[in-house]
Amino acid sequence: MRDAYHEELDALTDRLVEMTRLVRSAISRATTALLDADLQLAEQVISRDEEVNALFAGVEGSIFDLMARQQPVAVDLRLVITALRMGGDLERMGDLAVHVAKVARLRHPDSAIPAEVRSTIVEMGQIAENLVTKAGGCITSRDVESALELEQDDDAMDRLHRRLFRTILGEDWRHGVEPAIDITLIGRYYERYADHAVSVARDVVYMVTGTRPD
Repeated sequence: MRDAYHEELDALTDRLVEMTRLVRSAISRATTALLDADLQLAEQVISRDEEVNALFAGVEGSIFDLMARQQPVAVDLRLVITALRMGGDLERMGDLAVHVAKVARLRHPDSAIPAEVRSTIVEMGQIAENLVTKAGGCITSRDVESALELEQDDDAMDRLHRRLFRTILGEDWRHGVEPAIDITLIGRYYERYADHAVSVARDVVYMVTGTRPD
């Protein structure tokens, strides 16, 4: 019975790692759709979000079942509690990738990204992918040191977010209000995506140590 129980806990971890893979792919494809005005790719991101939602539903169902049948305690209890929190963060990351894709779809056949901010969006997409990849690795390895490093990686996203604001508020901005609103929203989506990745990493720390990072 206990072997089956721990297999269920391992399966829970596997589902979370799979969610990190899916939301990494989603933000990668959404970034490409945004930069290239690729309507087909944007639609794929939007439609495939159901896969993330289904995995999260599976995580929730497994957790409620484990809590009812096994009544986990100590480390196992922390694992199932943090798994629920991590699943929620990852599901939200999938939603944020969808928001990016929807901006691409809205502005098609034009690109929503003016030349002045293109390199910044490229960097934000790369950092987002890197963060969720690291978060997935932390879930698997339960490496506290690596999890804590995500806080520093997130600082780079925050700097890029501020750069976007400086650009659209600068005297040289010549694209008007509507593109400025698009860029403001897009920047927020990437920034929030990164924040959720950091939240996943913080939960890994709590799962392993029983304490949350300051």
